[in-house]
Amino acid sequence: MAGRLLGRALAAVSLSVALASVTVRSPGCRGIPAFRNSFSSCWFHLNTNVMSGSNGSKENSHNKARTSPYPGSKVERSQVPNEKVGWLVEWQDYNPVEYTAVSVLAGPRWADPQISESNFSPKFNEKDGLVERKSKNGLYEIENGRPRNPAGRTGLVGRGLLGRWGPNHAADPIITRWKKDSSGNKIMHPVSGKHILQFVAIKRKDCGEWAIPGGMVDPGEKISATLKREFGEEALNSLQKTSAEKREIEEKLHKLFSQDHLLIYKGYVDDPRNTDNAWMETEAVNYHDETGEIMDNLTLEAGDDAGKVKWVDISDKLKLYASHFQFIKLVAEKRDAHWSEDSEADCHGL
Repeated sequence: MAGRLLGRALAAVSLSVALASVTVRSPGCRGIPAFRNSFSSCWFHLNTNVMSGSNGSKENSHNKARTSPYPGSKVERSQVPNEKVGWLVEWQDYNPVEYTAVSVLAGPRWADPQISESNFSPKFNEKDGLVERKSKNGLYEIENGRPRNPAGRTGLVGRGLLGRWGPNHAADPIITRWKKDSSGNKIMHPVSGKHILQFVAIKRKDCGEWAIPGGMVDPGEKISATLKREFGEEALNSLQKTSAEKREIEEKLHKLFSQDHLLIYKGYVDDPRNTDNAWMETEAVNYHDETGEIMDNLTLEAGDDAGKVKWVDISDKLKLYASHFQFIKLVAEKRDAHWSEDSEADCHGL
């Protein structure tokens, strides 16, 4: 009971701090609200749709985590209206569906046991051996032995397709270059007057959506290592290469990942796999190949979880998986690249 009351108090404090915003300026735009999470050192835009779908909907920042059927199944979530997503809203009749995929229950090395197993005593909100159970967004509440999704209700309890109870940490490397003509000159968009930026995109095998290459952080693995490994596996098919080819790829990736880079986002992700008890969090980092010389010497080849891979022009016309649309938009803003033909678009939704 004491733990539950503490969790409610922490949630209230977090909400109060989040609502206290400051104003920063972006070139050519009005003042843009920003806030600092009460438990995190990571600054990011107060963007109500930063975790919503790529259609820019502002109705709620917790949309994809409420979609049905649940990925890879016929399971329908209990419907959660926008006004009842937040845990601070009382809802005595809330009756979420219980679901954990058979592949997770089979006990692979990347998955936790069931909470009910007597030999499983996870240390939530802290480092648990090699497994990181701390959230990038601060403390989360534990209720009836289960961690509770800090973003709110999803209509489904259990873990779904996710291996860990609580936060499941991922890393998303956003590799960019300038689009150039046959003479090697940067191409400028005729309407916005800004140079066009490109990024490496993969088509996911599981859902068929285009996305940033990326994946889960292994226990004890550094984020920087995950970013490099996942890009190699999904965008260069490194797992299927010979030892000599792997060494060559590793040398080029080391040079690329030593280049100029920007932390784009760190925290909770509105992902269709999320449940009330398990959710995705990520660090999205942009590595930019300014001259293009490094990536020009690397051949893109889809591998692992990717069905296809290609360079994609960055613009507001993109339709991407989970929160990736918002990550790419932030990259365009930070690199002062073309985003939209609408001169006011860079200000909308921020």
